[in-house]
Amino acid sequence: MYSILDGGGEMGARMRAYDWDAHPLGSPDNWPQSLKINIRLLLNSGFPMFFWWSEDLYMFHNDAYLPALGKKHPKALGAKANEMWAEVWNELGLLVEKVIKNGQTVYEEALRLVLQRKGFLEETYWTFSYSPAYNDAGKIEGVFCACFEVTKSVVTQRRLKTMKDISDTMAQVKTQEQACETACIVLRDNQADIPFGLIYLLNSDGTEARLMGQTGTKLPPANALKIDIGSSVAEDMWQLNKVFIERQPILLESMHTRYTSVSEHDENNETVEQAVILPILRPGQNQVIGFFIAGLNANQEYNTDYLNFYSLLVGQVATAITNAQDKQEIARQQMFLTELFLQAPVAIGIMRGPLHIIELANPNICRLWGRQSEDVLRKPVMDALPELRDQGIKELLDGVLASGKPYINNELPVTLEHEGVLQQMYFNIVYHPLRDAEGVISGVIAIAINVTEQVTTRHKIEKMNTELLATNADLDNFVYSASHDLKAPISNIEGLMRELVEYLPASTLEQEVVQKLLELIHSSVDRFKRAVTDLTEVAKIQREAGEDVAAINLADVVNEVILDFETIANTSNAVIHLDMEPGVAIQFSAKNSRSIVYNLISNALKYKSPDRQPEITVKTETRPGFVVLTVADNGLGIDMADKNKIFSMFKRLHDHVEGSGIGLYIVKRIVENAGGKIEVESELGHGTTFRIYFKR
Repeated sequence: MYSILDGGGEMGARMRAYDWDAHPLGSPDNWPQSLKINIRLLLNSGFPMFFWWSEDLYMFHNDAYLPALGKKHPKALGAKANEMWAEVWNELGLLVEKVIKNGQTVYEEALRLVLQRKGFLEETYWTFSYSPAYNDAGKIEGVFCACFEVTKSVVTQRRLKTMKDISDTMAQVKTQEQACETACIVLRDNQADIPFGLIYLLNSDGTEARLMGQTGTKLPPANALKIDIGSSVAEDMWQLNKVFIERQPILLESMHTRYTSVSEHDENNETVEQAVILPILRPGQNQVIGFFIAGLNANQEYNTDYLNFYSLLVGQVATAITNAQDKQEIARQQMFLTELFLQAPVAIGIMRGPLHIIELANPNICRLWGRQSEDVLRKPVMDALPELRDQGIKELLDGVLASGKPYINNELPVTLEHEGVLQQMYFNIVYHPLRDAEGVISGVIAIAINVTEQVTTRHKIEKMNTELLATNADLDNFVYSASHDLKAPISNIEGLMRELVEYLPASTLEQEVVQKLLELIHSSVDRFKRAVTDLTEVAKIQREAGEDVAAINLADVVNEVILDFETIANTSNAVIHLDMEPGVAIQFSAKNSRSIVYNLISNALKYKSPDRQPEITVKTETRPGFVVLTVADNGLGIDMADKNKIFSMFKRLHDHVEGSGIGLYIVKRIVENAGGKIEVESELGHGTTFRIYFKR
């Protein structure tokens, strides 16, 4: 139809289909040649161009310019520029006036224009050139523009700067509080992307979020300084609980109707309508440590780029907070270790290098050395403690440093100077290699425990024990000798008594008083003989301890002893129950094991109750480290208040039967001499249980 409008893609087709006859410019057939040339030029260009013609600045543009129009397309074709771009005409009108009235060419780079092209006032940036457009008479009739949008580039550079500034400043922070405050200070310089920002961190148990930093002119209500994560939706104004659970960003809409604290206008007189809440996750983990709340610029579209910017920003903040937390934890651990080092109940010192320079010395080791810390720190150990020379200490330290093997010694004798006096002391000591992060040995850790008092006391006790052992040996020899020496006088007394009886006339012997005296004399001689025999037995046990130790089967010993008592058991109508573990053997003296079993079974039969049939139970069982022999009866029993007397020599708790009161004493001596022990349980009138622990 109009050949000058041929080609040009969509806009060429629209220009051809336009009802120009109804337009003030009229039919293209009547357009001046200069207008036609300019239109043909822009339609056939792949670069964004537009052309405004006449004093009303009617609009023409090509396909490449359509994204700049947004929703203004297609009505922009043929429209007046000042009407179509009314929202920015205050800026553009001045530039157009320079071109049309003054004939100037105007060039702008990254000019900020807030355009109404997507249904909201949008922040955009443009680089363009306005040039005069001449009519056929050579007069300026309009404006020709070649342009391109740089919004994405400008916004991206601005956001990258913010990211860089965050990165640069965060490297210096030491605490999580500093990290949050520093981040907010940096973000304050970019209110174009972040009208307001809030950083909340969770407490240690993850139940409460605390406001740690804020930026922008929009502050939250006072009740938002702390938010209970478990709160109801009404109380949780930022929906932190939802973000905590889902671990995903959420978008809050219609902010002005919900939160008066963020509904004020920003610097461009625009209301903050949206906010995004993002979880702050510990790097490399899915653990929420806090929340970042950011208002969205009403002049920007909330898209993937905007969300990605916030995600990267939160990632940097998370790294800074985590690093600060790690630094705080390291500092806390170092402080704890320092306190532990200083308060350690043992002496600890750290020496570095071949000279073993004392780097650390806790109060305990300084006390052991008899020095103040300032007298030893940063000095070679041999300079700080010269009395250690020629005691082999340096050689021990050199060995640990060279070999990397710990040196451990108990009761190491060391001579140290205390208040000008050399004293020999004893230490349980460990010299342990100190390694750096690469595993290289850099020094020695010395740990010492002063055992001087214990060693000195033990030496005294050992000396006393030696003297006691000598005394005991003498006593044993005396008892052994005395018991043998007393046998001859007793035999002589018995012989003299027999002679006396034979010498006395029958009439005298038949006298009651003589019979009584003879009976008493015989009884006394018998008791004397038993006492001497018992003393001989005690001395023999002490002298012969361990002489005939061999593998003994306890069951065999028990069976042999029971055979010895068969007649007595039958007479007493006693029942003996056996519960012996098969094959249980002990390393023990054969005659001593028999003596133990004999005494226990003898007592069980001897001290039977007259009110019931005697029952005796003998059993063995294996326990950790011991074989236990148990002998239990239902006899008279013992009052446990007299427990301490049971194993004493010549002590008897029942006097109605014959006995010397030495049997249990002998049993206890035999068992304990062999490294075992004896236990007793009893109840008066119900019976007694003895347990013998034979060491395995």
